[in-house]
Amino acid sequence: MLSKDGCQKRRERLWRALPAALEWVLIADPRHVHYFTNFLVNPLSFSGGERGWLLLERSGKATLLGDNFTLRSRSGEPYVDDEVMVKWYDHRHSVINRDHALMQAAEKVADRLYGRNGAVEAEWLPVGAFELLGLDHERHSVRKEANDLVGKAPVDLGTLVRSLRRTKEADEIALLKECMAACAAGHARAKEVIAPGVTEMEVFLEVQKAALAAAGRPGLVYGDFRALNASQPKAGGLPTQNKLAEGDIFVLDYSVVLEGYRSDFTNGYAVGTPTAGQQRLFDLVMAAQQEGEKTLKAGVPAKAVFDAVERPLREANVADKFAHHAGHGIGLAHPEAPILVPESEDTLLAGDVITLEPGLYIEGIGGIRIEHNYLITETGYERLSQHTISLV
Repeated sequence: MLSKDGCQKRRERLWRALPAALEWVLIADPRHVHYFTNFLVNPLSFSGGERGWLLLERSGKATLLGDNFTLRSRSGEPYVDDEVMVKWYDHRHSVINRDHALMQAAEKVADRLYGRNGAVEAEWLPVGAFELLGLDHERHSVRKEANDLVGKAPVDLGTLVRSLRRTKEADEIALLKECMAACAAGHARAKEVIAPGVTEMEVFLEVQKAALAAAGRPGLVYGDFRALNASQPKAGGLPTQNKLAEGDIFVLDYSVVLEGYRSDFTNGYAVGTPTAGQQRLFDLVMAAQQEGEKTLKAGVPAKAVFDAVERPLREANVADKFAHHAGHGIGLAHPEAPILVPESEDTLLAGDVITLEPGLYIEGIGGIRIEHNYLITETGYERLSQHTISLV
């Protein structure tokens, strides 16, 4: 789970990035509430999909807002100074609109915000919250009374937090490594069970069981669990009842999500003995990944990484069969910046966690994709995913 020290460091980075005139911020994106406090509504609980809001004040105080069931349906202890909880359900009375309960919690802190400059995650707040807090609808991220900010661009709080998320703290890296260890266990199990006659769904169930057993706790498993072949070289999505056949390549491109953070890495497993054509595809995507690895370090343009990954494929005259990004960032979302594509404007930053994901999809031969996860450093990278990439 996220640590108290890590949450505090993320809050400090936020305040350093905000205008000095701002005295408070209201965080509403559930991922960002988690990012700054370790509060996450357990997605496998009866409050899955509900949310709390977080009030941060420049003094250092952190206050969590929500209803009694939401604030108790958490996956870990939140690192906050106060909780403003509104009773939503008590096992005796009918319930009110749960969103109204959240608004009532916000109303309890509204008085101490009036007359003080603040910013909100506008994309995640309902109109009623703006009215409750006396916010300017046109500028929507600063108060009407913030005269010293008039004429300046409003604070885009959500975009700012997303940019801060790219630099992972030690607790985030530790959690990502847990996700990746679980994901690697699923890959190892897939290699044992993939065979002609086995369904995609059967592989998925074995992968899920192995991954969550390795994690030692509940989590989410999603991704591509599909068989590719000469007549269907590209397909994705959740598994079907399709039975694997000799000559297929089973592409296992999946994530394990633990406490909001996720892995994302891939291998293509031959069903039976690989053909010469399949082996050639595998050798090319391996070369592409290795070329991409040579470029990885802070300061490198994302489009330069894409160019390096694509180079072996261009030299083999199959670059037109590589129909997607060369990789992307991961963390609290999938995908997130940086995006490794030809016209990307992103640059690799120290603290980014990214993927390298070359693939080839050729009718008459089949399709394959491989992927590893990497932590970007000032001088290079640390590979975080430890699964074995091989056809058999």
